[in-house]
Amino acid sequence: MSLAAEPPLADADVPAWWQRLGLPGLVDVHVHFLPPRVQEKVWAQFDEAGPLIGREWPIRYRGSEQERIAQLRALGVRRFSALSYAHRPGMAEFLNDWAADFADRVPECLRSGTFFPEDGVEDYVGRRVEAGVEVFKVHVQVGAIDLRDPLLDATWGLLAEVGTPVVIHAGSGPVATPFTGPGPLREVLARHPRLCAVVAHAGAPEYAEFVRLALDHERCFVDTAMVFTDFFSEGGAFPPDLLAELGDRPDVVLLGSDFPTLPYPYAHQLEALERLGLGDDWLRAVCWDNGVRLFGEPSPAGHA
Repeated sequence: MSLAAEPPLADADVPAWWQRLGLPGLVDVHVHFLPPRVQEKVWAQFDEAGPLIGREWPIRYRGSEQERIAQLRALGVRRFSALSYAHRPGMAEFLNDWAADFADRVPECLRSGTFFPEDGVEDYVGRRVEAGVEVFKVHVQVGAIDLRDPLLDATWGLLAEVGTPVVIHAGSGPVATPFTGPGPLREVLARHPRLCAVVAHAGAPEYAEFVRLALDHERCFVDTAMVFTDFFSEGGAFPPDLLAELGDRPDVVLLGSDFPTLPYPYAHQLEALERLGLGDDWLRAVCWDNGVRLFGEPSPAGHA
């Protein structure tokens, strides 16, 4: 019988939920904090159900930066990312500068970065790694990025060597583009098998192909951001046979939420994981242990 017998139905229930699991909190690898003007533009795309969104998407958490940080702290999220994503040349380093300052101000935040296929990308990614970036983000869909672009090959090699994880939105959801889907990442991993790739949204909707990549590569993971929620299931349920495989391999799954760009309470992601019925050990691995194994134990100052 599960110790966490009652899934959290509201955000106020979340701390009691992870406490019943015996956890010190949550590690969320898929959280977004962006420069204010960029954040407003991103939210505008969701408000307009733009061409890369494809459906109504009412955003629940759109308070000030400080209000959103306070919300994560109240939920008990002990470590979280601030994933930005460059969608054109010349943008990445502006975002990286902002993210570095944000991490200095918010001790729970992983030092986050992004990059784009452009001249000099290996150099600035190398400098960011030396400066302590703990996780990068690449958004294939929004940036119209081909992961196999020759401009990125040396960067993938560098990141495979140093082991810094990269959260990659490579799946074709919510709207497919010419570069989404499992093929490009499969080719990158064949060339750089030690790359630590975290597939955002478990690769939705190509779940089977992306989960197979995670199962077959030692340092490949999937994150849960929006997966299993009622909102995402409307676009296609997660295959039951695949769920059984993930149940046997909790080590490849990382908690992600996509906060703050959520059309439902944060608690619903955790409720959705609880109702899978995969057990407390699975939940503990996904919501804490795997994130700590990848990024280190949170320290009182926030950074491990």
